[in-house]
Amino acid sequence: MKEKKKLSLPIKIFIGMALGIVAGLICAFANLGAFTKEWIKPIGTIYVNLLKFLVVPVVLFSIADGVISLNDLKRVGSVGLKTFIYYMFTTALAVVIGLVLVNLFKGNFTPLPSAELGELAYEAKEAPSVMSVIVNIFPDNLFKPMVNADMLPVIVIAIFLGAGCLAAGNKGAKIADLINCGQEVVMKIMMMIISFTPYGVFCLMTNVVAENGPQIIGKLALIIGVAYLGYLIHVVVVYGLSVTFLSKMNPITFFKGIAPAMITAFTTTSSNATLPVNIECCNKMGAEPEISAFVLPLGATINMDGTAIYQAVAAVFIACCYGIELTLGDMAMIVLTATLASVGTAGTPGAGMIMLAMVLTQVNIPVAGIALIAGVDKLFDMGRTTLNITGDATCALWISRLEREKRAKRRHQRSDRHHQPARNRPTAAARHPFHARQGPHHHRFGQTVQHRARLGNHQLA
Repeated sequence: MKEKKKLSLPIKIFIGMALGIVAGLICAFANLGAFTKEWIKPIGTIYVNLLKFLVVPVVLFSIADGVISLNDLKRVGSVGLKTFIYYMFTTALAVVIGLVLVNLFKGNFTPLPSAELGELAYEAKEAPSVMSVIVNIFPDNLFKPMVNADMLPVIVIAIFLGAGCLAAGNKGAKIADLINCGQEVVMKIMMMIISFTPYGVFCLMTNVVAENGPQIIGKLALIIGVAYLGYLIHVVVVYGLSVTFLSKMNPITFFKGIAPAMITAFTTTSSNATLPVNIECCNKMGAEPEISAFVLPLGATINMDGTAIYQAVAAVFIACCYGIELTLGDMAMIVLTATLASVGTAGTPGAGMIMLAMVLTQVNIPVAGIALIAGVDKLFDMGRTTLNITGDATCALWISRLEREKRAKRRHQRSDRHHQPARNRPTAAARHPFHARQGPHHHRFGQTVQHRARLGNHQLA
C-alpha cells in the first residue's frame, strides 16, 4: 500500500489563506465581524506574537554565530557594504517604478472639493534626524534594545559579541560554543512555530476580510490597483532578473521556495514577524546560514522596496487630490527622499506613514492628505511587506553565491600552488625581483652577513 504524500508547507499555507478569504467573506456578508474579532483574530495574534518573540533571539544568536563562522571582520564589513548598496539600489528602482505607473494613471485622479479637503486631518509622527538614527544604533544598555525589539541595536550587539569571541581566541571558544548551541535551540523552536503558520494565516486572513469586507476598497480601488501593479512589476522584473543573473537560480524555483515567507508577510504585515520564516526559506534554497543570518535581519530593518512604491504612488495621488502638479524636480526629490528615508526610519513603529510624511513635506504636499488613504493602509501594507521581505531574500541568495565563489577560487589557487611542478615554480629572484636587482645589501641582515663571510673565505683561499 502506497504511503500518502504529505502536503508541503507552502501548499498548506496557501490553502489556509484561501480558506481564510472564503471564511472572511462569509462572515462579512453574515455580519459576523464582531465574532471574528473576538474569537478568531486572537488566535492569529497569538501566532504573530510567537513569531515576534522569536525575532530577537534569532537575530542575536544567528548574527553572532555568523560573525564567528565568517572568522574575519573584514569579510563581515565587505558583506555589509554589498548588502547596503544592493538594498539602496533596489529601493531607488522601486520608487521610479511607482512614479512611472502612477503618472500613467493620474489622469483618472480628480481634485477633491476644497470643503472636503479642509476636513482632512492627520497628525504625522516626527521623523528622527539622520544623526539621531546613527546614535541610536549604538545602545547604551544591553537589554533595552532586546526588550523593545529594536533591530539595528540588536544587530550591533550581536556583531560585537561575535567579534569579541574571535578576538578572545581560545578563551572565547566557550562563549562561541554556547552561541552555537543557542542558535541550534532557537532554530528548533522556530521550526515548531512555523509548523502552525497555516492556522495562523487562516485566522488572520479571516479577520481582515470579515472586518473590512469588499466595500473597503470603494473609490480607492484604482490607487490600490496601481500600487499592486507596481509591486508585481518589481517582483517579476527586478527580483526575477536579480535571481536569474546575480544568484544564478531559476526564478520559478525561487518563488516556490520563498512562497511561505511571502504568504506569512502578506497576512502578518510585519517584516520582523516574518523573519524566522524568511531565514528558513532562504537556507532551504541554498543561502549560506551565516549570510542569511546577517543580511535578512538588516533587510527587515532598512530594505523597504514595497514601502517605496507605496510612497511614490500615494504622493502623486494625494497631490492630484489637492490639484498640485508635480514637476520633474519634485519627482527626483521623491526618489531621493524615499530612498534615504528607508534607512532614516528604520525600526520605527508606523515607519510607512512616517516615511510618507517625510516625502510629502519635501515636495510641499499637505501632510493631512495622508488621511485620504489611511483607511485602506492595511491593504497597501499587506503588499508592501510581502515585497520587502522578498527583496531581502534575493540579496541573501546573491551574497551567498558571491561568498561561495570566493571560497572556491581560493581553494583552486591553493590547489594550483600545491600541485605546481618544482621546475615551473618561480625562483627566489622571480618572487622578489626588487631584492634581486638591488644586491645583497638589501637582503635581510643575516643573509648579508653570510654573503660577506663567504666572500671573505673565498679571498683567503
